[in-house]
This record gives sequence, C-alpha cells and structure tokens, in this order.
Amino acid sequence: MTKAVIVLCCLLLLLGCQAKKNAFQEGTVPIKVVRVVSGQTLKVVGLREKPSLISEVRLTGINAPPTRQRPWGEDAKQRLMELIENKSSPVRLEFDVEAKDEFDRTLAYVWQDKTLINEQLIKEGHALFISRSPNHKYDIRLERAQHWSRLMGQGIWNPEKPMRLSPAEFRRVYR
Repeated sequence: MTKAVIVLCCLLLLLGCQAKKNAFQEGTVPIKVVRVVSGQTLKVVGLREKPSLISEVRLTGINAPPTRQRPWGEDAKQRLMELIENKSSPVRLEFDVEAKDEFDRTLAYVWQDKTLINEQLIKEGHALFISRSPNHKYDIRLERAQHWSRLMGQGIWNPEKPMRLSPAEFRRVYR
C-alpha cells in the first residue's frame, strides 16, 4: 500500500513539474494578415469557418482612433502594421466568450510570437482599453497597459499633443 502511495506521489510530482503551454499557443488559430485596415481592424484569411475567404477581425479590448483622427489614427495603423508584418512566425488569433460582434466582425486577441498585440498597442499609447462584455479574458492586462501608457505620456497621452476626443466621440461627431 505504501509503495503505491509513493509511486502515485512521484507521478503527481512529475506531472506538476512539467512545463505549461504559454497562453499564446494554447487555443489560438494561425492566420495570414491580408491588410491592416486601421489600428484595431485587420483583413485576414485562414479562419476556421472561412479558410479561403477574407474576413474582418477586430482586436478585442481596444478602441484605436480612426485613420481620419489625425495624427493618432494613422500612427495606430502604422504601428499595428509594424507589429505584425515581416515576422517569421504567423499571427495567431485567440478568442474569448463572444467571437463575433453585432457587425459580424470576428473579435480576437492577436498574438505575434509571445506579444499580445492588443496590449502592446495600448501600452504604447496607440489605443484605449475598452471592456467589451462578455469578453474579459485580458481586461486586467489591458487596463494595466493603459495605466502605464498614461503615466509615461505615450502616444495619445502625450501632454504636448494629447488626443482631445476619444475614438468613440470622434466617430459620433465626424460621421
């Protein structure tokens, strides 16, 4: 009996010590980016339900300025392009509770290597964090990135040229 307990304990110890998969590997889907539309929207091919069709993907948890909201919108688009293009590893999408929005766009967290692109855009001041219920998987990470960006005066938080209207306000005023 004690020999069996010792063997069981050893097995549990060995299993507990095994390396865990990184979040960006587990439950993600590799895709090919066709075009960066804005600082928060991509056109991609390779989604499961439409593997050969171009689909629109919106980055979950962020609200980037539209390209017409100068200079921040163009900066956000440019930075997103820099983060995902010309890399050796594929861009990967990770989904949360709700995979589509009311406009039938796919909602996803975008990974490039070990970088959560959604978080990086916020951290560098190219987008605002916006919680979108029921998708809350990385809310704490994204909110912390925004606090960092604000404290450091990055991008839209730059005290010398701050963004005066949020992207949502800008879209309402300048439809």
